[in-house]
Amino acid sequence: MIATESPNPSEPSRVSIFGTPIQVATYQSMVELVNRWSREPGVKTVAAVNVHNVTLAAEDPRHAANLKTFDAIVPDGMPLVWWINRFSAHHLKDRVYGPSLMLHCLDASQQWEGSNYLLGSTPEVLKNLQIKLHERFPKAKIAGVYSPPFGEWSAEENTKIFQLIRASGARFIWVGLGCPKQERWLAIHKPQLPEGIYFGVGAAFPMHAGMLRQAPGWMQRNGLEWIFRLIMEPKRMWLRTVKYNTLFTYHTIRHVMGKKPSP
Repeated sequence: MIATESPNPSEPSRVSIFGTPIQVATYQSMVELVNRWSREPGVKTVAAVNVHNVTLAAEDPRHAANLKTFDAIVPDGMPLVWWINRFSAHHLKDRVYGPSLMLHCLDASQQWEGSNYLLGSTPEVLKNLQIKLHERFPKAKIAGVYSPPFGEWSAEENTKIFQLIRASGARFIWVGLGCPKQERWLAIHKPQLPEGIYFGVGAAFPMHAGMLRQAPGWMQRNGLEWIFRLIMEPKRMWLRTVKYNTLFTYHTIRHVMGKKPSP
């Protein structure tokens, strides 16, 4: 069994999955942690990782290094929850799904000081997202939104984004760029980011905007969301699903045999 304690006793313990330190967290513990961070200076980053993300880190040292810059990495997929329950002394009942964590924090932020910023996706998605969030959380403050250009960003574009976030005064910055772009961007630019708490939440934007369907609850609870995503987006998802699900099984077998990840 592999389990490591958090370097900060007030934060959740961590379990290493193929070298990636995953926090043994719940929605409640993360909301409490974010609330505490919101009253502290500096930059904090949160990643919600699934089988794809963790296995990519086991295969790619660059992605592994990017993830290790994050202050909290939570188990976004049920297979990671099962992995933690099987190979550590901890027991989790549920995952910390990125889109749901966003809703939990936005709900709680209605009682906190500090506003939110939405970075990523298209102007249409951001427009619908703001409407949906206002209907659901009328007291949550959206200080600004920005739909960046597709592709790699220039130094000037990054500087523009930093300036927009800083000018908004937002404390909670939601980054929906998809994996691994959002993790890479947050890791590389963490020293330059304006103060705040940054969350990499992947497809949460179109989901909460009502423009991308989520898997039924029973599929999510049983770790079958990948089948739903595969059906909905076969061209984009089939290769990634087959490749990384297979590699996750491979690295789990290696772990059982006592072998370390070998990129």
